[in-house]
Amino acid sequence: MTEIDSTHIGSPRILVLGVHPGPPPFRIVEIDGQVVGEARAVTDVLEAAAAFGITVHDLDDPEVVRWVGGDKFTWTTH
Repeated sequence: MTEIDSTHIGSPRILVLGVHPGPPPFRIVEIDGQVVGEARAVTDVLEAAAAFGITVHDLDDPEVVRWVGGDKFTWTTH
């Protein structure tokens, strides 16, 4: 069964948007569709998740975290 055939298309609770230039660069973090803050490192994403009662075991799991404009290692503009 493909994702299109599925009646349930996953939407992760955590969304990390692309890098914004700044001193220092940062990424906007959304949880459940609400902007919850800025992240300057992976630890900031994990702390935001924990504040909302979300335990993240795998930052590469697209059902848990969606990374936009890069991955968990992207923290500067190119």
